[in-house]
Amino acid sequence: MTLTVLPYYAAALAVMYVVLAGLVVRQRVKCRVGLGDGQQPALVKAVRIHGNFAEYVPLLLILLLILEIQGAALWQLHLIGGLTLAGRLSHAVGLSKTSGTSAPRMIGMLSTFVALLSSAAFLVLGQV
Repeated sequence: MTLTVLPYYAAALAVMYVVLAGLVVRQRVKCRVGLGDGQQPALVKAVRIHGNFAEYVPLLLILLLILEIQGAALWQLHLIGGLTLAGRLSHAVGLSKTSGTSAPRMIGMLSTFVALLSSAAFLVLGQV
């Protein structure tokens, strides 16, 4: 079986992961912190943005993989992939602007939760 949709979302998310990791490294150098966050607000924020991405994306990619293997419709695959990519980007932008609540951060989390729940529904309800 050849995967046709997942590779593109996985590649885009991999690039985003490296960018977010690079922002953590940049803050570590700037703050001269080799391990942990040194209680430096900018580093704490960069670590959490990267960490939040790392907490959600693997499960979403696994769900997208299962959906594609099971022959989900293209619209379903792009719905999950698009929500994941847009949601994680929106969340990172929102959190980078403020540690408090923000519209991009909220949109990012809602997009991520909709992607998770939609994936689960497609798989459990046999909508593939």
